Parts: sequence; C-alpha cells; structure tokens
Amino acid sequence: MKSTYIIGEIGQNHNGEVEIAKKLIDEISKPVTDFLFGQHLAPMNAVKMTRRDLNEELSASAMMCPYLNEHSFGKTYGEHRQALELDDEEHFEVYRYAKDRGLDVVETLCAKGCLSMLKLFTPDRLKVASRDLTNLPLLAAMAETKIPIILSTGMGGQQELDDALAVITRYHSDISILHCLSQYPSEYKNINLESVRFLQDHYPDYTIGYSDHSIGIVVPVVAVSLGAKIIEKHVTLDRNMKGTDHRGSLEPEGIWRMVRDIRNIEMAMGEYGLSASEVTRETRTKLERSIATNRTIKKGETIDESDLHLLSPGDGFKWAEKEQVIGKTALQNIEKDEIIYPNLIR
Repeated sequence: MKSTYIIGEIGQNHNGEVEIAKKLIDEISKPVTDFLFGQHLAPMNAVKMTRRDLNEELSASAMMCPYLNEHSFGKTYGEHRQALELDDEEHFEVYRYAKDRGLDVVETLCAKGCLSMLKLFTPDRLKVASRDLTNLPLLAAMAETKIPIILSTGMGGQQELDDALAVITRYHSDISILHCLSQYPSEYKNINLESVRFLQDHYPDYTIGYSDHSIGIVVPVVAVSLGAKIIEKHVTLDRNMKGTDHRGSLEPEGIWRMVRDIRNIEMAMGEYGLSASEVTRETRTKLERSIATNRTIKKGETIDESDLHLLSPGDGFKWAEKEQVIGKTALQNIEKDEIIYPNLIR
C-alpha cells in the first residue's frame, strides 16, 4: 500500500504566534518509533496553515459583533480574527521552518486576497476549506495558479463537489478530495466513512482522503484501512490552551499514536488472498498437531487408524496425510504419545 499522506493541521492553533507554529512543526516532524517492534516509521508529511483576508471574511456588522468568551482574542469578532492571523511574511517564515524540517506546506486560502502570499513562496498544495466549496470565484483564482488543490467536502454534497471540480479542471486536474464532516467535534454516528469508498468509486481520477474532526485517532486509522490516501488532523501543543480548536486537536502524544497506527495499518493491509505467512513457520512447527501414537506400537506391527491421534509439535504427518501412515509397518518400537516420523515406518 502506498504511504498515506498525513497532514498536521495547525489552522489557528498557533494563536497568532509564529513561535507556537514552529513548536507545532517540531512535533509534526518528529521521528515516529513503534517501541514494541523497534521500528522507525515515517512521520507526518505536511503541515497546514490557514490564511484569511479579513476584508473578505464576514459582513461588516458580523465583524463588529461583540465576541466575549473564554476563547476570545478580541472584544469584537473582527478583533478576535485579526489577533489570530499571521501575515504573508510570517507564513513565509513558517514555510521555511517547515521546509528545513522536511515537511511539505499546505495553505488553506480563504479569499482571493490571500493569493498575495504567492509572491513570497509557493505552497506544495492549496487547500479549499469546506466553507468555500461553493465559492467558485475563489476556486477559479486558486486553480489558475496550477498549484495542486485539496478539496474538503464537509459542507457539501455531490452536486457542490461536481460544480467545484468543473471550475478547477478548466485549469488543471491535480486535485485531491477529502471526505469531511464539518461538526466540531464530529459525532461518530454522523461521520459516514463509507463516503470514502463512494468517492473512490465515483471519482477515480482523483486522490481520495479524509479530513477528521472527531476526538481520538480511531476514525482516521479506519479511513486508511478503507483506502484513504490522505489524512488531515488538527494538532496542538496542549488541548487546554486558549482557543476554540485546541480541545478537538491531537497533542504530541496523540500525534505519535495516530501516525504510528496509520503506518502500521499500511503494513498490515497486505495483499488480497489467503496463505500461510512465512513468519509463522516456527510457530506452526511448535503448535500445529502431527499424527502420533495413542498406544505403544511394537516393531513390525501394522499401524491402524485406531492407533492414531494428534499431538504437537507440527513437524510430522498431518491428518490429511494419514494414508501415508495407516497400513505401514513400524521399523522400531514407537512409544505411546510420540510423533510418527517418516523414518519410523515403511
């Protein structure tokens, strides 16, 4: 199975501070070891940031609306949003930091004005947030850059997805589609992972993945087992930090566990078919059963089926091979409850 492309989504969990973003990148890029088997596994592949243009965010009245709660970074929603924004130069600084640590950088652009960052650097991928799946003018502007695009379907159905694809494919077809549920946190009963397989069946020309907002790591791991080739998950340094997205994000320990389990499930998927694995040879020899005596058989006696039963180890005749034993003559005394080996009979 081709390695899953795992994206650690910072979103606004940097709380408006470049240094927090860098610390998250340090966690995302850390080597992943499965200590049970001592295996060094591939870490996350990419970090994702979000860029908003507050001139194209909300209505004027909505931006001026009081926003007073424990997670607020400003007295109004506009002030709150401004406090959480990193400008183009700061995104470029984070970009270089991530690149130095071997990560791809994905940027969610929430407005055409955000394309200004492309004057400084070119992200590896652009992300269309679920809220903007129907923002066809933005999709056209992003697609015109020819940068690969990831679409999230969390707020749309098949028609909205088809409309988005029709716009983007005027410019290029390097598109990934992520099944998503825009419920924070996502209740398991609403996630509908079968949509991953639906997207694979109906959109075979595109890479299909899953963007997760559930609590824990089980759902993205199962999505990989269903064939998701991209996994996106929010990350944080501490779920108790101020901000609305932290509580539904993975802390460093969770990042390690999710990546470990995804990389392990990639190996565990294997190939279609059924056969005994070579690694079970020693166990089979030790534990499988072989034809053995249920009484002492004297030299020269003819062996009857009633003389036989099955005991471990499994290095002798199997019951399916009993005709190679029944009717044969013992070449020497064979004690009760001992395996009958080929050199003991003729």
